[in-house]
Amino acid sequence: MSQKSLKPGNSFTPDRCWVGESQKISYKTREEAELAARCAEYDHHLPSKLKVYKCDYGDHYHLTSA
Repeated sequence: MSQKSLKPGNSFTPDRCWVGESQKISYKTREEAELAARCAEYDHHLPSKLKVYKCDYGDHYHLTSA
């Protein structure tokens, strides 16, 4: 990600993948997904319940709370 995309006023649109009838954010690596899970848990005051799984439809990862 470039520094330009992190400046106020710029928006970031993550890659998404259709999983069932919904679109889920896609992460390129397991490590990236695990970091996103920990950040979301911290930002939203969640217990460590988010899990990472490899997508059945592509070479990327998603998060789940199940």
